[in-house]
Amino acid sequence: MEQFYIFMLVALFVLAITDLTVGVSNDAVNFLNSAVGSKAASLKTILIIASIGVAVGAIFSSGLMEVARKGIFNPEQFYFDEIMIIFMAVMITDILLLDLFNSLALPTSTTVSIVFELLGASVAISFIKIFQADAAIGSISNYINGDKATEIIVGILMSVVIAFTVGTVVQWVSRLIFSFQYEKRMKFVGGIFGGIAITSITYFILIKGIKGVTIIPEAFLNFVDGNKPLIILVCLLLFTAISQIIVSFTKINLLKIIILIGTFALALAFAGNDLVNFIGVPIAAYQSYEIWHTAYETSGVLPSEFGMASLSGQVETPTYMLVLAGLVMVVTLWLSKKARSVMYTEINLARSGDGSEKFEPNFLSRFIVRTSVSFNQVLSNAMPNGLQKSIEARFEKPETKRSKNPENEPAFDMVRAAVNLMVASILISLATSLKLPLSTTYVSFMVAMGTSLSDKAWGRESAVYRVAGVFNVIGGWFVTAIVAFAAAALFATIIYYGKATALVILLVLAIFLLTRSFLLYKKNEKEKEAALEVDRTSLITINEIISESSDNISKVIRRISKVYGEVIDSLGLQDLNKLKKTKKQLNKLETEVDTLKSDIFYFIKSLDESSVEASKFYILTLDYLQDMVQSISYITKNSYAHVNNNHKNLKFNQIRDLKRIDERLEVLFDRIKVDLDGNTFEDIGFIIEDKKELLDNVSGLIQKQIDRIRSTETSPKNTKLYFSLLLETKDLITATISLLTLFKEFHDDYSRIK
Repeated sequence: MEQFYIFMLVALFVLAITDLTVGVSNDAVNFLNSAVGSKAASLKTILIIASIGVAVGAIFSSGLMEVARKGIFNPEQFYFDEIMIIFMAVMITDILLLDLFNSLALPTSTTVSIVFELLGASVAISFIKIFQADAAIGSISNYINGDKATEIIVGILMSVVIAFTVGTVVQWVSRLIFSFQYEKRMKFVGGIFGGIAITSITYFILIKGIKGVTIIPEAFLNFVDGNKPLIILVCLLLFTAISQIIVSFTKINLLKIIILIGTFALALAFAGNDLVNFIGVPIAAYQSYEIWHTAYETSGVLPSEFGMASLSGQVETPTYMLVLAGLVMVVTLWLSKKARSVMYTEINLARSGDGSEKFEPNFLSRFIVRTSVSFNQVLSNAMPNGLQKSIEARFEKPETKRSKNPENEPAFDMVRAAVNLMVASILISLATSLKLPLSTTYVSFMVAMGTSLSDKAWGRESAVYRVAGVFNVIGGWFVTAIVAFAAAALFATIIYYGKATALVILLVLAIFLLTRSFLLYKKNEKEKEAALEVDRTSLITINEIISESSDNISKVIRRISKVYGEVIDSLGLQDLNKLKKTKKQLNKLETEVDTLKSDIFYFIKSLDESSVEASKFYILTLDYLQDMVQSISYITKNSYAHVNNNHKNLKFNQIRDLKRIDERLEVLFDRIKVDLDGNTFEDIGFIIEDKKELLDNVSGLIQKQIDRIRSTETSPKNTKLYFSLLLETKDLITATISLLTLFKEFHDDYSRIK
């Protein structure tokens, strides 16, 4: 019996370490986005500052955790074995849920997930106890504090609306004061802005950041709690004076200081207060075991008879556990690629300017954008022209030459980054001091979205995609709560009835899903690297255009050659699954080529004057590539539909002839690849001359099929498919040769000029 609970404890602590890594990967966006997005410092510097904040917050945190998690359930109503089941279900669910969101690169709340997991697991066990006791369902109120759960849900929803609104208003006023040429105005209003910003961040540290730090004397904390107005006034005067001195007499960038201080503050608060989300549950389980084990050795009380009223208070985490947890968090912060993925999702939604969008528009985003445009038009008509022009001048962005490496450009400026940190700090501090429930992730994200909106980062070209992205993230938050509740309830029920066997199966399942998620993530990252995703705006010379174009053609040809062979083989074997996989690969290739075409505007804008003529070559190259992809896509989709509809297989002679074409195409594509990859272009002329023989071969097969129809062919569906394959193959060859002809002519002309 004891061995079973020891096994559970070991599993819980292993899960806790894993939960730390997936949790930090998601929550890192809260304190990294503003600094990274604005390029306030190098990524290494930002990570060092954040790491110091995380380490200080974790190591000096008291690690106190309310096991009932803000009173959601009443531990005294449960026995030791039931409490252990609840904790086990919570940890398994939390890891899988947070890893899912990390893999999708979507930010969610670790606080909300842990709250709803505890709620779901405790509700499940409560109902089991009620049914076993044949009690009324209404007695669930003895086990669960419904009012507190409702308060948390309403508080979180309110924080989302308030954060977005306040972020929008404060950023609009800030931009009205500073405009986008803030360097000129910093000497006049920088002192006041710096004083307000640093004061708000300092207040945040005092109220939220050091709330659980053990080395802070209680007398100091009581002084802070009882003298908030005085502290705010003194800090405001002091930091305003210091800020004014910095902007007036030094060359130090005050906004950078604000951003880096804010990053440290949010990292400190995250580790000091959210740490219990990851390790509080296993610590509580360990101390529950100690309490029960002592009683068991003394009186022999069974786990199913030992009440857990002792967990109604707070559970203190040992210092060495906090040190270990802080170390894991810091290491994860530096090494986790998923943390970067989640971070760049928010930065991408908040960035100024257009570009490749991650989210697809939906009905709701289109409706909101259309309504907003109409409302803005009404306001513009009602506003005096002079006032309107004056405001627009403040929001007018200066023309800047695009960098050759756009990745090095900030997603937004430091004014917005400072506002993000300042507003988030104020709102979180205020809610904490008023003991209102909220999610740090939700507040940080919605403030960033509000400042983006008022800063006109969401223009007519990008608004519908950005709004769709925001709704995707917010929708994911609701999914977090629902899935956390349902999954934890399900796992708790399974463990309750299945005991050790069920627990082992669930742990194996969790390991399998985490491993699978990791492998899929690595696979997707490799596919992204292999995809046609080089930034087109970095091509500014003819040499770079030729090199990039030959690289793109080579990649497309390699993948088309592979797909064509797979389709013919799968068609001969009637392999529906293989055709389905091939169809998915083609969808990715279509998207990549379409993305290249979407970047044409930025490509042309970035060209230097001597290379503008090359823009036509690049556009035609992409057009021929799209023709080639459309042909192979049509071949694949028709073959899939034919097999999926269970039509008769193509005849042996037809498959044999198609396979011969495939072999000839493979030779052709290999010759092209050798030339393009080696940048020699010596064989392209001979390849173009050989095109007639290959096209004649395809035409001969078309005539052969006509003869079959007149004599032996009896299947209209086979005839339709076979003709489609041959005609699209002919179009594929034609588009390929046209592309090579264009490429050779452009290369030869450039070589002569050069």
